[in-house]
Amino acid sequence: MKCLITILVFTGLLQPLWALRVGELAPEFKLKDLDGEVHSLSRYKGHTIVLEWVNLECPFVQKHYTSGHMQGLQKTYTGKGILWFGIRTGKVSLKKLRESLKQLDISSSALLLDSSGEVARKFSARATPHIFVIGANGRVLYSGAVDDKPTPDPATLVGARNYIAEALDAILSGRKITVSATRPYGCGIKFEK
Repeated sequence: MKCLITILVFTGLLQPLWALRVGELAPEFKLKDLDGEVHSLSRYKGHTIVLEWVNLECPFVQKHYTSGHMQGLQKTYTGKGILWFGIRTGKVSLKKLRESLKQLDISSSALLLDSSGEVARKFSARATPHIFVIGANGRVLYSGAVDDKPTPDPATLVGARNYIAEALDAILSGRKITVSATRPYGCGIKFEK
């Protein structure tokens, strides 16, 4: 039995006991953006916030960015008052990251740098992309994948069920989120040792 549980945890089929769950208070954090400005969760209390773990070199992330899909979501929902923060975990060339942001016309509120992986660990972020939606009350309202098509192929965006849009639309209209947790797919987050 112990062997089965270990296999399920390591394959991601069973959430570890320490994983952040929907309904729990999101952990406080402080991260700098590319310009050195410090952002903290408490600074934005009272706002709905999207945290998107992102690695622009990951083909699963590229699926959403080279197609303009993610930028469209960012523009739509930041235009409705939702704050959207990309979080890049691990070491990265800031020059290369700035160039990519400009080239892809990324429209998030800010891109935050989590070089040590501390915040990814606090949130139990497992992949890029991994999305968390935090409610105005500071609780996790959604955690998981962008959509129901776990492939890097942008052609699958047509007809895909977009969990993020569904969750944010529900929040904005005062409805209950029908799917509040899904299994994130993508490239694993690489932590410093």
